Amino acid sequence: MAPGGARLYPTGKRMKYILSSLALSLLAVHASARADDGEAKLAAWPPKITFAGGTELSLGGNLQYDAATFSGEGYAGAALEDDDAWRRQEIGLTLRRKGVYDFGATFDFQAKTWSDVALRLETKALFGRDAGKLRIGQMKLPLGFEGNTGTRHVSMMEPSLPTQAFYQNRRSGIDWAFERERYIANVGYFFESDLQGNNKGDTAAFRLAWTPRKAAGDVLHLGIAAAQERPDSEVNGLGVTVHPSVRWRAKPEATLTSYRFVDSGTLSRVDRIDRTGLEVLWIRGPWSLQGEYLRQKTTRELGRPSYSADGGYVLASWLVTGESRGYSGGNVTNPKPKGHYGAVELLARYSRIDLDSDGIAGGREHNWTLGANWYITPYFKFQANYVKSDATRGALSADPSVFQLRAQMHF
Repeated sequence: MAPGGARLYPTGKRMKYILSSLALSLLAVHASARADDGEAKLAAWPPKITFAGGTELSLGGNLQYDAATFSGEGYAGAALEDDDAWRRQEIGLTLRRKGVYDFGATFDFQAKTWSDVALRLETKALFGRDAGKLRIGQMKLPLGFEGNTGTRHVSMMEPSLPTQAFYQNRRSGIDWAFERERYIANVGYFFESDLQGNNKGDTAAFRLAWTPRKAAGDVLHLGIAAAQERPDSEVNGLGVTVHPSVRWRAKPEATLTSYRFVDSGTLSRVDRIDRTGLEVLWIRGPWSLQGEYLRQKTTRELGRPSYSADGGYVLASWLVTGESRGYSGGNVTNPKPKGHYGAVELLARYSRIDLDSDGIAGGREHNWTLGANWYITPYFKFQANYVKSDATRGALSADPSVFQLRAQMHF
């Protein structure tokens, strides 16, 4: 820290400038370097240009449209309204030289936010030996199995209760990932807000996983992760210092509602937030089990009481048509359909969260979700979820249900 509390590392605007400059520089270098190497090759789907020297420029996207029908009511008869809308409209560009680097930038036009915007470097190309992969930019923090799964690869339509409440999502910083046959290590230090200028502060995080089995259709992944976040105070336009605060809450595993059955309320004067997680994944042929336990502890200033809360989920999957869920880089991926009519998957998930702690009646909730996925091709997918909730908060209780459908195109 500099005198007066000013930071010595880049601000959010400077991070955007750095990433933009890196992207433009890489494009300029390869446009000139490949000009006399011969003709580029074009691929119509997925859209991609492969230059003669091996550099690729590709367009990617993930479009999801949802519909939800609710039965039952919220607390004290509050209405849960049916709805249909776009869930995601993600479009991105990736510039890649295999074995050397890749730079990607994705924007979600539905949420009007940047997703991953980062440059990843292969250390083998830099130093002559493989010491892992380095990334700089905005990316997901290495804590949370379900939270780190790519949005195009999610098995259930929405994250479980504890993932929604406790997962930190994206920040700007530096990340190192190292993978071997039997283990995965991932460490990150995030010294910036996200690219929207929100969530200012510092976070150090790590994720370690033991993978004694890691082959197609035969995976065992046992992991542990932790992160410590130290949010920053801000000075608003009136010159008033706004101290850090946090709020823990979750929707009933349905995004097309603003209703939340569990909510800690706003906790002010936050000094630090400690998150921990345990994760397991087992894949054997068409069968798989996945589970997580997540916990957070909020420590506050001026003698105010700390606040802890936890939750977990277990998810089971069966691919009726015989395929296996994919696994790459410590996360699950969509199965690859074998037949002409695609792959069919049946799923069930139980999740729970407890926000009643340390004198705060945030509520408790547990959900059962039944799901079905139809992977028509590697680029088209239909999903259906039925969620049954059971929630209490103080003297209030509710047990509504929701049926959801999603059509997804990704490339």
